[in-house]
Amino acid sequence: MAEAAAGVLYRRVRNWSWTALLLAVLSFLVIYPTLMLLLGALTGSNPVVDGYHWTDASLDNFLTVLANPNVHAALGNSLIVCTGGTIIAVGIGLLFAWIVVRTDTPGRRFVAAASMLPLFVPPLVAGVAWSILGSPKTGLVNAILAKIGLDWRINLYSMSGIIFVFGVYYAPYVYMFTASALRNMDPALEEAAEISGAGPVRTLFTVTFPLILPAILSGMLLSFIVMLGIYGVPAVLGAPSNISVLTTYIFQLTSWSPPRYSTAAAVALILMLVTGALVWLQQRLLTGRSFTTVAGKAFRPRALRLGPWRWLTLALAVVYLFVVVVLPTLALMVAAFRKFLFIRDIPSLFDEKQYSWIHFQRLFANQVTINSIINTMEVAVVTAILGGLLAFAIGYTVTRTRLPGRRAVDIISTIPVAIPGLVIGVAYLWAWIGLPGGFYGSIWILAFAFIARFLPDTVKALSSSLMQIHRELEEAAWICGRGTLSTIGSIVLPLARPGVVAAMTLLFVLAIRELGSSLFLYSSGTIVMAVQLLGYYEGGNISVTAAFSLVQMIILAVLIGITNRLTRGAAAGGIGRSG
Repeated sequence: MAEAAAGVLYRRVRNWSWTALLLAVLSFLVIYPTLMLLLGALTGSNPVVDGYHWTDASLDNFLTVLANPNVHAALGNSLIVCTGGTIIAVGIGLLFAWIVVRTDTPGRRFVAAASMLPLFVPPLVAGVAWSILGSPKTGLVNAILAKIGLDWRINLYSMSGIIFVFGVYYAPYVYMFTASALRNMDPALEEAAEISGAGPVRTLFTVTFPLILPAILSGMLLSFIVMLGIYGVPAVLGAPSNISVLTTYIFQLTSWSPPRYSTAAAVALILMLVTGALVWLQQRLLTGRSFTTVAGKAFRPRALRLGPWRWLTLALAVVYLFVVVVLPTLALMVAAFRKFLFIRDIPSLFDEKQYSWIHFQRLFANQVTINSIINTMEVAVVTAILGGLLAFAIGYTVTRTRLPGRRAVDIISTIPVAIPGLVIGVAYLWAWIGLPGGFYGSIWILAFAFIARFLPDTVKALSSSLMQIHRELEEAAWICGRGTLSTIGSIVLPLARPGVVAAMTLLFVLAIRELGSSLFLYSSGTIVMAVQLLGYYEGGNISVTAAFSLVQMIILAVLIGITNRLTRGAAAGGIGRSG
């Protein structure tokens, strides 16, 4: 009897110890930096000079920030560009989802691939590419228009320019949600409308789109939230016209002399609250009504026959691919390989004598560039390994166990959904810049910030893989005398390996792209590629900036290719083990 009681006590202590460990890690990554961000917004002190103390905490700094017309302007500009970009993104994403799922457009796999490609272009690279194309004075498009005698010009250094780039590059978020909803919707609902006399267009707007409204709203709000936290595009396209949004304004505050750390913390907290409110609104919209469209009866999504119009829908996909991928890439290549960006006439654009490797030579002659690539790879590896292990531990605890405290683990790991990357950077700056030990400005603080930044996405992806594994497999292992760790290592992990590999490689890719969190946390010895790229652009060296953009895109393309191969290999291995 005593031995049984001791065994129960041991299991309880072990279970609580595990969740306590996870809560401690999450508190270090999420809770502590968030509290320090709040401290910064309330105290008005400089953590480097004054240290940390709550004695002078008040709302004065907050009230000053809220009364600042510059903050009002930045917030207003953020809402305008994000709203405009979201409208464009919804239009494009919804159109291509309908084309791929509901029409007989030829090459629908190509259309689907074209719709997703912008997700793999870093925002800063997209901004640089379109600045080369759409600069009012030196843009390649304007130069060509002038040479052929057209007076029409484009100016992407404007609100409309930021809105355009946001809209075309974040349409895939809407596409992902709406394509899945259209694929799962019973076509009998549309057939009933047509039998009642409604035409295809009326059916589309009165039946199809209203029934997938939750997916449209989810994609719309997600696009808006992502745009709200983006720094690269507004920094490149807004700075020449003094267009400030919340993200660029926060960075400007820390760049002043002396740095306005407290003001930056207060504005960052405002951005986090706005983002959090939008995340809450998204959840409310999805849970407030019933939009059931999938019944127990099997069905196949109906393909609408477009006749000759199907070539128009294919042409739209080709144009979209050309605008968001081909044209910006060509602009980067021209700027990177051309000796001088000035275009005398159209034939000179194709004159091979005007091109060389000189800008790449200058790029790699700079040791800081080499160091930034090395640092980026180191940070990405640490982020992928530690972030993947933590996400697996959280996902397994939440979805596969009944451990006490698992609900708290789930909630805290989800908090970063409402915290943009730039705010994560400010929070980590406040958490560590005033403390000794050398953690601030190291590779580790960058990696931990990235892990916190992308933790909700990684946990969600891994949880989906874990939920597909039937519990009877673990129960069989326990019956055979296996312990929990042995069961995880021999049963769960091999079967979930495709999801684990995909999540870790996704973290690797995201860490290479991330700019917002990096802006506040790097030092001269830990500068990463995204920050170095921004430095080249702000230094006015467009050709070297374009060359470095191509280098980053090539690295990302190679990594994405490796990711696909690893995921397929892991899936095959998992299937083999499960057999």
